[in-house]
Amino acid sequence: MNYLLTIAYDGSKFFGFQRLNEEMSVQKILEEALTKINKKEVLVKGAGRTDRGVHAYGQRVSFKLDVAISDDGLKEALNSLVKPYIYVKEVLKVDEDVHARFSVKKKTYLYKINLGEYNPLYTDYVYQSSYNLDIDKMKEVAKLYLGVHDFHNFVAGERDDSKAIIYDIDFKIDNDILIISFEGKSFYRYMVRNLVGMMIEVSRGKDKIDKVKEMLSSSEEIRGYTAPACGLYLEKIEY
Repeated sequence: MNYLLTIAYDGSKFFGFQRLNEEMSVQKILEEALTKINKKEVLVKGAGRTDRGVHAYGQRVSFKLDVAISDDGLKEALNSLVKPYIYVKEVLKVDEDVHARFSVKKKTYLYKINLGEYNPLYTDYVYQSSYNLDIDKMKEVAKLYLGVHDFHNFVAGERDDSKAIIYDIDFKIDNDILIISFEGKSFYRYMVRNLVGMMIEVSRGKDKIDKVKEMLSSSEEIRGYTAPACGLYLEKIEY
């Protein structure tokens, strides 16, 4: 039986989503729990490989089980094994061809920045800028990202293809926390953090908006600023 989970997790407690030898990862914890329930090895596929320190409200994970168990029963059993830093929000039986990664139609990421007084309780969960940020300039940069672009200058590591489409970027402020949402089809390693990083650099006058335009249009390697992982959240995945 093929399953699709929706999970939330505190990324500050893990070395990322992907299994990495003996390091603590979300994938490792899930696979160990599912293998215990299934009494046979279970491997999971995630919709996105969030990096160390990156959080999730709505990560999606697919896998197959041999054992017969109800959706509610599986949710309860999993949560008894994976809490407190991972929580299974939803369990769905799905068609055999559904794949957490390859069936994705849209992803939404959030990036959170504290615009108010420094708060030590935000350390692992919100980027706390030591600069005064010009939100209007950040929005100007955001407009450049919309549509289809080759984002190779905003991606870490080598890729054969760095083209992606960003449908929408939205800004809102809630209790001095700036929340920037990104909706798109594909987001590659460090991509959202680098997009936000250049918003921050232009906003505080460190770089010009022309540099962002060049990063999007040039085939040359041009690097900018990478925003910290703590402010990034995978909000939801749509199929």
